[in-house]
Amino acid sequence: MSQSGSSATRIHGLESALPQSTNTPGLTIADLYRDNFQYVWRCLRRLGVHQSSVDDAAQDVFLVAPRKLDSFEGRSSHKVWLFAIALRVAKEHRRRDTRLELDPDALGVATHPDTTLDLRQRANLLDRILDCLNDEQREVFVMAEIEQWSAPEIAAALSLKLNTVYSRLRLARAQFERALARHHAALEAK
Repeated sequence: MSQSGSSATRIHGLESALPQSTNTPGLTIADLYRDNFQYVWRCLRRLGVHQSSVDDAAQDVFLVAPRKLDSFEGRSSHKVWLFAIALRVAKEHRRRDTRLELDPDALGVATHPDTTLDLRQRANLLDRILDCLNDEQREVFVMAEIEQWSAPEIAAALSLKLNTVYSRLRLARAQFERALARHHAALEAK
């Protein structure tokens, strides 16, 4: 199943199987699913879950969420809480998956073919560079650079010291820049 639409019915029947209450008055698990499916899917993909497993991984996140609902204390946003679950799910799925490649439909862009090709090439490059980062660096890089989280939010979500987040992020950015420079040098050499 590919990420081609934006409705929460992406995983057939899951929404109706979810408990309908949370610790937040007026908010149901179905609401979390509907409002955050695309976010969770995108995070899982950028955290290295293979395209063929990303829908299963997203389903796993929303199956774990109701069981972990008692641990949600409201000190962070639901996105932070879901991201923490997605991190663990992504690690498990990466252990099972051996190869990574971008789902061309994941871009969700209906544009000129040349533009689409360029976007796919850039997304593939991003995935290759992210694959070079270790898990700790990849997590903070995705959270900071792709999802635009602040360092304190990352520290809270990952239960890390703030300086550890800054250190991992600095190392990840440096490695990312080196890999990008190698790519550009290789292009110029052609």
